[in-house]
Amino acid sequence: MCLSIPAKVIRIEGQIAEVSAGGSIFRAGIQFLENVHVGDYILLHTGFAIQKIDENEAMETLNLLREINDIVD
Repeated sequence: MCLSIPAKVIRIEGQIAEVSAGGSIFRAGIQFLENVHVGDYILLHTGFAIQKIDENEAMETLNLLREINDIVD
């Protein structure tokens, strides 16, 4: 099973983006996607942006992940 997490692009330098996910900053390769801009939301998987998603979808997924975390705790 593979898991990707929504992340917001906060900085781009060449083919590497800094993204924010769950309060942490990660580096993500963006070479698989076209037209990635600061402020976009992506799905982050093993250090790579694999898909652009809209903000509503990102927020919905993040809220579901928080709910799962609350249940597990």
